[in-house]
Amino acid sequence: MKMNGNEIKPGNVIEHNGGLWVAVKTNAVKPGKGGAFNQVELKNLIDGTKLNERFRSSETEQKDFQYLYEQDGALVFMDTESYEQLELQKDFVGDRAAFLQDGMMVTVEMHEERPIGVTLPDQVVLEIVEADPVVKGQTAASSYKPAVMENGVRVMVPPFIEAGEKILVDTNEIAYIRRAD
Repeated sequence: MKMNGNEIKPGNVIEHNGGLWVAVKTNAVKPGKGGAFNQVELKNLIDGTKLNERFRSSETEQKDFQYLYEQDGALVFMDTESYEQLELQKDFVGDRAAFLQDGMMVTVEMHEERPIGVTLPDQVVLEIVEADPVVKGQTAASSYKPAVMENGVRVMVPPFIEAGEKILVDTNEIAYIRRAD
């Protein structure tokens, strides 16, 4: 398994220059110019020699894509530079695919021209289509109520949120943040 250079942590054993090495110390460096790298102190597991090495995170690249549409269980994205289209299976994106919206910009992590991950915006605005009524006399501690957003996903919202309102949602936690402006 290939490891991204910035993922190396103390204790990791890696194969490097034909030998087995253990990472003793690591230091993430982000210079003002050029790409970030991980300065790693390595110790050879066979003969005990030490080595300082820089590992760049450039083995993977991130490209911006625009979400276009869903077709037959596949999600279609367009590279914003080359205008080439990329099809990914819906299960590759997982549960967060429900948050994709027409024209939404996403970041696709590529390794050797193959997609290995998709990052959606952290927050999206969605409309509430169904919200339970407020229960009178409910204590403040448990005042959140279930609601269904336009994408069919259920989320807990404060009692003042009603159907037809737009809310800001955290796509990582699938949680209500606040009313949308």
